[in-house]
Amino acid sequence: MSIPPVLRSLLTAHGPSGYETAPAAVFRDAVSAYAEVTTDVMGSVWARVPGTAGGPTLAVVGHIDEIGLIVTHIDDEGFLRFAGVGGGDRQSVDGQRNSVATRDGAVPGVVGRKPIHLLKEDDRKKVARLEELHIDLGAKDGDEARSLVRVGDVAVVDGDPVELPNDRVVSRSMDNRLGCYVAHETVRLVHEAGGAPGDVVGVAAVQEETSFGGSTTTAYALRPDVAIVVDVTHATDAPGIEVNELGAHPFGSGPVLERGSALNPRVFELLYETAEAEGIAVTVQASGRHTGTDADAIHLSRGGVPVGGIGLPLRYMHSPVEMVALDDVAAAARLIAAFAQRLTAETSFAR
Repeated sequence: MSIPPVLRSLLTAHGPSGYETAPAAVFRDAVSAYAEVTTDVMGSVWARVPGTAGGPTLAVVGHIDEIGLIVTHIDDEGFLRFAGVGGGDRQSVDGQRNSVATRDGAVPGVVGRKPIHLLKEDDRKKVARLEELHIDLGAKDGDEARSLVRVGDVAVVDGDPVELPNDRVVSRSMDNRLGCYVAHETVRLVHEAGGAPGDVVGVAAVQEETSFGGSTTTAYALRPDVAIVVDVTHATDAPGIEVNELGAHPFGSGPVLERGSALNPRVFELLYETAEAEGIAVTVQASGRHTGTDADAIHLSRGGVPVGGIGLPLRYMHSPVEMVALDDVAAAARLIAAFAQRLTAETSFAR
C-alpha cells in the first residue's frame, strides 16, 4: 500500500502548534469534496456530513498540529537560538535538517552544536540541552539571518515520508496528522454511503500539543452529542516497550480502543460491538486517569460530552522517524464509519 495522496500532503505540510495554517488548508481542501466545511477563529476545521434520520451528532477529532521549534533569538553571528513547541525528544533534535517557515516561504537550515571532538568527556555522555544547540542557515552574519528569519518563526524537521515494506511508513508529524486523516476518511466513507442517521463531523483541531486549545473551543461551539478522539498510541512491538504497562498493541493488530476514567463506557462498548460485527481486529488499552489526548478537554465541555478514544499504534513517537502500519489506519476509519451508522435517535450514552 503506497501512501495515500491526502495523507502524504498532510504529513509534509509545515504546522507546529499555533502555526497550523498549512496542514489545516490541506485538510479543508480534501474534505470539501464530501462535506460542508467551516474554519473557526482558532484555525480548527470542521467538515459536516448531514444526517438522514435525526440521529446524534458525532464528532471525529484528530489534532492537526505537530511538535516543532520556535526561534527565540538571532545572534550577531547569524545563528538562531530556539525553544521547543510541544514535547519533542531532545536527543532527536541535534544534527537534523530543518525547514523554518517565514513570511517569505521556507528557509532551510540545520541544527548544530559543538563537535563531539571538542566536548569534555562528561559532556559527551549527556543529552544536549536546547540552549546548547542552534540553527545554522548558512548566513554570514546576524543581519543576513535577520533578513531571512524573524523571532517567533517556527521550524520542523525537513524530510519526505518514506515507504517501507509491509505497508509501513516513516515520517515526522504522524502525531497526529494520522488522526486527521482518519477523520477525513470517515467523512468520505459516510458521504459515499449516503450519510449516517446523525450528522458526522470530521474535525482537525489545533494546539493539542500545547494546550488542547482547538478541541476545547471546538467542543464548546460544535456541541456534539458524542465524540471519538483519534490519536496515536505506542506500538508495543519495538525493542524496550513494556507490554505489562501498556498492553499489547503491535503493528497489524488494528486500532486501539481506549477505556478509562475520562472515556464514556457506552461509547467503548458500541465501538467494540461494531468491531466484532464488522470483523475488524482491535486491541484495548486502559487509562486510569487522563488520556493525554483531546478527549481530556472534550469530555468536560459544557455539561459533558460522551467521548471514546481510538489509538493508532505508532513507533518512535515525537521523533523525526515516527512509523505506522497503514492497514491499522485504514481499519480505524472503517470502524468509525460503521459506528456512525449504528447511532440512532434512541442511542443512549448514560453511564
